[in-house]
Amino acid sequence: MIGIDVQIVERFTRVKAAADRAAFRNLGHAAASISKTAKASIERSDEPSDPGQPPHSRRAQLPRAIRFDVDKGKQEAVIGPRASIVGESGAAHELGEVFHGQDFDERPFMLPALEDNLDRFASDWAGSIGE
Repeated sequence: MIGIDVQIVERFTRVKAAADRAAFRNLGHAAASISKTAKASIERSDEPSDPGQPPHSRRAQLPRAIRFDVDKGKQEAVIGPRASIVGESGAAHELGEVFHGQDFDERPFMLPALEDNLDRFASDWAGSIGE
């Protein structure tokens, strides 16, 4: 007769907790990276930028207004200019809208920042859970 002794150890809770910690950490890094790239794309100048290019900022108010926040519970991040600092002008530049009666051409800065960082995200998440 052959005897076999099997022991099963449940580690689902530990794996889920490790995945949640890694997701929060990596999401924070991703949000910070997008924020940094967006800020760097905005030049300080009195002249407007060409349509299709990131906007210029006369007093560097727009780059200073770009912030990010990560919600650990929902595992989501919000990145962009604070309306309390620059009002709706950030959206007018990004999307090409009317702002204060003036028609703004599209001068995206947040979407290109996201696109510039996409390749980096996969490598940041690889191997982030483990012993």
